[in-house]
Amino acid sequence: MKTNKPHLIFLSLSIITVLVSACATQAATPSVSNQVVSAPTATVPAVTPMPTRPAYKPGELVEYIAQTGDTLPAIAAHFNTTVEEIMAANPIIPTTATTMPPGLPMQIPIYYRDFWGSPYRMIPDSLFINGPAAVGFDTEAFVGEWPGWLKNYVGFAAGETRSGAQIVDYVASNFSVSPRLLLALLEYQSGALSQSILSAEKEQYPLGNRSRSHQGLYLQLVWAANELNDGYYKWRTGDLTEFDRSNGRLEVIDPWQNAATASLHVYFNQALPASEFNYAVSAEGFGRAYAQLFGDPWENPVAHIEGSLEQPLMRLPFEPGKSWAHTGGPHTGWGTGAPFAALDFAPPSVVGGCIYSDQWTTAVADGLVVRSETGIVMLDLDEDGDDRTGWVILYLHVGTEDRVPVGTYLKAGDPVGHPSCEGGTSTGSHVHVARKYNGEWMVADSALPFVMEGWVPQAGEGPYEGTLTRFQRIVTACECSTFDSQLVSQGTFDGSPAEPLDGPTEEAQQP
Repeated sequence: MKTNKPHLIFLSLSIITVLVSACATQAATPSVSNQVVSAPTATVPAVTPMPTRPAYKPGELVEYIAQTGDTLPAIAAHFNTTVEEIMAANPIIPTTATTMPPGLPMQIPIYYRDFWGSPYRMIPDSLFINGPAAVGFDTEAFVGEWPGWLKNYVGFAAGETRSGAQIVDYVASNFSVSPRLLLALLEYQSGALSQSILSAEKEQYPLGNRSRSHQGLYLQLVWAANELNDGYYKWRTGDLTEFDRSNGRLEVIDPWQNAATASLHVYFNQALPASEFNYAVSAEGFGRAYAQLFGDPWENPVAHIEGSLEQPLMRLPFEPGKSWAHTGGPHTGWGTGAPFAALDFAPPSVVGGCIYSDQWTTAVADGLVVRSETGIVMLDLDEDGDDRTGWVILYLHVGTEDRVPVGTYLKAGDPVGHPSCEGGTSTGSHVHVARKYNGEWMVADSALPFVMEGWVPQAGEGPYEGTLTRFQRIVTACECSTFDSQLVSQGTFDGSPAEPLDGPTEEAQQP
């Protein structure tokens, strides 16, 4: 079921992320005499030249240290090589590897593409996502320490009047982008923390997207978070290796880069004039501004995704013996564009219409409900009460009636609520499910696939397209309620006993 997720943005940018992450550090004390570096508005200062890479011979082995969240397909795409060549050069890596162990020394066969962009890394990946490094950070208190425009800002966002800090937190929570990163961008691009009065243009467009459909703080942040995620996760999957600069030049991203930095390169290419891009991505630009706000981001680096990560066993998100349609293959977890972290399912009787369904969507595993609001339920599988740590399942389009409240402990198979169209614009009542681990969206079709009851997703040519496969059975995603789109939950983690191969149940064939 195609869905326009709530609070989206209609531009799709690519962005890239940073390596390992730093723990929370002390923020700089705000003062008039120690203002944060901001984007230049007139003469662009010179930047310190970064070392350039040599022109490697085709297939030459180069040193690479695995970063948090790395996978072999992504590394192969970044270095313009193949997984097979990497495996041959690194026989210690098992063929079943999911994520690479951070810090693992590797030899990568490299194939030169063109002049690479800057090797300077701005922030670690763990400080890009709204994950463990964001735990304990108080956005409201931090903003209150600064004298700027954001401190007294009040605006309307998602049906409520909120302070500037609350808007930052709301966007950070939905998109799982660090509130520190959003605050640093607001300060760097508009002086929102240090300047009490902004120009009329900066008040309307504090992050530089001068589109009428994205006026105001909230919609500017939504646009930025969406574009940041799009770049970050495309680098994660290897779908982003280069981008067209606004000055007409093609820029190939340095293959040693991390996802956060790659994402910020693409973001600044969109948000700033071409004359300011090189400064923003230099050591004198945004990275320095971030450090002035929050301390050295590379101090005490932490890897938020360990090597050989495994997903807990999960069940399908509906009742055993029931037949639902697989209505959406891999597509965005939240917003538009990457990450393609979500899958959609719908009871066949309501496919194609936003009508009440008495059927239940259910818990895919044991967990604690940590968020329950219009259209949304968040299930925390490590039960620590924080959706920024451990495995978390997002349910979207859960109806208000009978929706499970916050604080409820669920066993796998317990009711979560009824599928609906709430929480966004949808073509029919269904449930959208997506995974996060330590704040990072986990792509559904990846080295660590979103497997439920043994069904393995595979992406199609576009969002919402694709299949689920278990043994010889293939289910094709479709908004229709045809035979090929339906599957039956067995109520067990591995899908046994096996579903009959002669088709869905009698219930599934009902209109």
